[in-house]
This record gives sequence, C-alpha cells and structure tokens, in this order.
Amino acid sequence: MSAPDLPGDFTQPLGLAEPNVVITVEVNGTRVTQQVPARMHAADFLRHQLGLTGTHVGCEQGVCGMCTIIVDGQAIKSCLMFAPQLDGRSVQTVESLASGDSLSPLQELFAGEHALQCGFCTPGFLMTATALAGTGRPLSRDEIRAEIAGVLCRCTGYEFIVNAVERYLGGRSEGGE
Repeated sequence: MSAPDLPGDFTQPLGLAEPNVVITVEVNGTRVTQQVPARMHAADFLRHQLGLTGTHVGCEQGVCGMCTIIVDGQAIKSCLMFAPQLDGRSVQTVESLASGDSLSPLQELFAGEHALQCGFCTPGFLMTATALAGTGRPLSRDEIRAEIAGVLCRCTGYEFIVNAVERYLGGRSEGGE
C-alpha cells in the first residue's frame, strides 16, 4: 500500500516559517555578518554558510566532539549551539591553526606522534588542545585524558593523542618521556 499524494510543502511544520537573524561574529580573525535561520546550528553555519568544513559533524548530539570549536577561548561543541548564539563572539575553527601550507606546531606534533589515522576526529582534538593551551595551566597525563574525553576516536586508542597534547602543553621534551 502506497502513501497518498498530499498537496503542500511538508518541509516546514504547518506553515510556520523559521525567522532569520542577522549575526556578526569574528571567525578566525575575520569579522563576518550573515543572515542565518534562528535554529541553525553553529556547526552548520560554519560548514554551509562560511565553507569551513574542517568542523566535522558526527553525532549532532554533543557526544562525539567532532564539531569542537573555540568560542571566546572555550572549547564548545558546535552542534549544541545555535548560530545566533555566536553573535558578538570570537570563534576559532581548525582552519585557523595552519598558516598557508605550513602546519601549526600542534598539527606537526599530531603528525609526528602518529596521533591520527582516519582524521575525522582530529579537528575536535586539535581545537580541544588549543583551548587547553589557552588556559596556561599545566596538566598531568590523567588530566589531559579527562579533558580530551569529550572527543571520541575509533581508530587510535588515544595514547598517541595524549602524547601529542602533552608535548604541545610542554609536559615532556622532544626526546621522550
């Protein structure tokens, strides 16, 4: 039995149009003013309106951490934030880390420590580590593990990620533990 053909557009709930909001936000050092749907997630705004596809979307429920960005110095899961909440704020995405074709020191450490495999979770870890570095507080390996626990990785087993973050935060020298 097939569904009956019904007239009308069913992409919007019962004729309720979603209002748009104009926001101004600093993204990776550039001031941006855009009109966004009131209920658009920050991750979708960054990816689809600004083309910053380094912010990955995984679970869309705040569990996996793939969409982690930095908002006013804090690591935030952008799938749990609406784009209008970014108005007047400063946002940093993974695209801000590299300079041209040169990787940032943190990205170099991730590569050198083999802290990535498929790479899908890597932007979440990079932004979490960047926010941690911004606090200036020293962290033990256990504290690093607790801080990065909000980003899930199915490939690496985390040990190499912890090594890279620890080195980045100054926890050990280039030569080893």
